[in-house]
Amino acid sequence: MKLYQRYLAREVSGGILLVLSAFLALFAFFDMINEVKNVGQADYQFMDAFLFVALRLPGRVYELMPVAVLIGTLYSLASLARHSEIAVLRASGVSTKKLLLALFTVAFAFACVTFAIGEFVMPFSERAAQQLRIQERGKTIGQGLRSGVWLKDEQNIINIRVVLPGNHLKGIRIHSFGSGGKLLSIMDAMEGEYVSPATWQLKNVVQIFLEDERSRVVKLPGMQWKTALNPDILSVLIVSPERMSLSHLAAYTRHLGENGQSTQRYDIAMWKKLLYPLAALVMVALALPFGYTHNRVSGVSLKIFSGVMIGVFFHMLNGLFSNLGAINSWSPFWSAVAPSALFMLAAAGIILWIERR
Repeated sequence: MKLYQRYLAREVSGGILLVLSAFLALFAFFDMINEVKNVGQADYQFMDAFLFVALRLPGRVYELMPVAVLIGTLYSLASLARHSEIAVLRASGVSTKKLLLALFTVAFAFACVTFAIGEFVMPFSERAAQQLRIQERGKTIGQGLRSGVWLKDEQNIINIRVVLPGNHLKGIRIHSFGSGGKLLSIMDAMEGEYVSPATWQLKNVVQIFLEDERSRVVKLPGMQWKTALNPDILSVLIVSPERMSLSHLAAYTRHLGENGQSTQRYDIAMWKKLLYPLAALVMVALALPFGYTHNRVSGVSLKIFSGVMIGVFFHMLNGLFSNLGAINSWSPFWSAVAPSALFMLAAAGIILWIERR
């Protein structure tokens, strides 16, 4: 790596980390304010709220990284331009292409960090945070719906009143159907616990078999229930698709597909998991043109404000295309890639315009 590349990498990386730290402190502060009002509910104490906010920080890093890369790079380049260092680099024969490649190297490193956090850290920390909130505040998944949650598994329609942390279920009802959609049996279980792969141990089971014009009732203290449903699939009930790992998304998408259900939202989430980290490369390309203008301190402030606005717009557009893609059944790939592609085209257009001036 050449001297100017190392210098740029150090300056830009420092700016990005500074901006990211400031954003994390700000969002952690607001999250803490939001959680403090819940302190005192059941066993939810101040330290629980603090731990909840801390566990959500990896998710904040994942969400904010592209914006931090944009503003950090913009700030660093604007500072270098203010001291005429960009002009010196260009006068020394460093072309726009070389500057862009140097910035891409830094951005790619941050993209790798973003992907690693999104795949290996965020899903587990987010799940732990939500389970902590559920457990300590005395609430359960499914309480928001009067009838609990509904799932489909092969020829069964499953209703679960309550999903508890620790792979426990309460209030399970399984409707089994035969060919032609004929209802064969209804099974109620007071509770269930995941004991081994593809197996749940049910307790206090009442099963009603519908045989022609008669019915037969069987009561059992317990029985094993074989099903493709597992805690990873059920984890979607407490973690949004955007915060799940690729392996969990793939498992749940496969489960939905096998049962003839729509996978659009989860397909988009999978593509976003793959493409979202690469938004860091788009952000440095957008920031580069700002380094070509020589400004005083007030100009730097204006550039940072512009970066914040661009970052907010990118975040909003990213969510908008995901929702529109799910509603209108657009291609999951294009729904995920469209915001980054539009911003990259805008960056390329601005750079070409500046080069021709």
